[in-house]
Amino acid sequence: MLTAAEVKKQARALGADAVAIGSTDRWEGAPIQMDPRQIMPEAKSVVAMAFRVMRGSLRGIEEGTFFSNYSAMGYGGLTYLYMPLVVINLSKFIEDAGYEAFPMGHQSDWRAVDNVGRPRENYSRPVAPGRAAPDVMVHLRIAAYLCGLGEIGYSKVFLTPQFGPRQRIGLVITEAELEPDPIMKPGTLCNRCMACVKDCPGNAISRDKTVKVRLGGYDVEWGDLDCAACDVAFRGGALTDEPLTPEQAYMEPKNGRNVAPAPWTPFAHKPKNVYNTGQAVCGGRGCLRACMISLEKRGVLENRFHSAFRRREPWSVDWRADRATPASAAEAKEPD
Repeated sequence: MLTAAEVKKQARALGADAVAIGSTDRWEGAPIQMDPRQIMPEAKSVVAMAFRVMRGSLRGIEEGTFFSNYSAMGYGGLTYLYMPLVVINLSKFIEDAGYEAFPMGHQSDWRAVDNVGRPRENYSRPVAPGRAAPDVMVHLRIAAYLCGLGEIGYSKVFLTPQFGPRQRIGLVITEAELEPDPIMKPGTLCNRCMACVKDCPGNAISRDKTVKVRLGGYDVEWGDLDCAACDVAFRGGALTDEPLTPEQAYMEPKNGRNVAPAPWTPFAHKPKNVYNTGQAVCGGRGCLRACMISLEKRGVLENRFHSAFRRREPWSVDWRADRATPASAAEAKEPD
């Protein structure tokens, strides 16, 4: 009989940095479009794995000198290359023991709901009563939480005791009945220091408005996330009502407003995509880097370093002179 210990050992051998297991009954009451049992009705267990984002992959963004590594190696590379190989091979290991399993990496591009859980209009329909519309999207952060891998931080970013916010999540859903791990009590890692709110360049995380859900017997709460604001700031843009020439615009307009290069990007125009997305120009300035710095200062993470992450004053780029009129350009360049 396959055991949880054997599955965890194999997952780590294949390359997962942390592993935890949840029983599928923990999804009782979940939205039908996010319930893994809609995909595999006889599923008994969900295996959640954390794949660390290298702290060093954030170094070039912190210094303002090398941005593509985080998007390539810490974002796209994990999502599209490394993690799929691990979840596929772990699924093979489980199926070789006689239990059906399926691998789920980070992406579910055919999902029937959008990024905030709203149904996509005129997209797909259930094939029978009581079934979800294809495709189901298993919420990875909630799945990782219900498996006991860590907790959801105030920023809505998932936190593990090993790496804080520094990982991507992969899942294997299986008919094998494996011993589940305990769920982490909310507040074990996140102390609501609000560093994520303060340092988010797009002001995308609300300080006052929150989302509250009941998960695994606990009340779980995180700050309401403005996905549209995050989408622009994440890629290094700032919404503006200023008229911009094509040479001045950072990227295409969003929601009827122009997008200029923001102080947290050194690029005049949005860099090209890495893999399918991977335009993480802000480098998780609030939700990832500020959170990590706070957690490391508190000494609560297992992955420890000899030196603090932030060693110099944070940089910024002043793009105002590039958009100024000749008269105001001189003023913008004058020292304070």
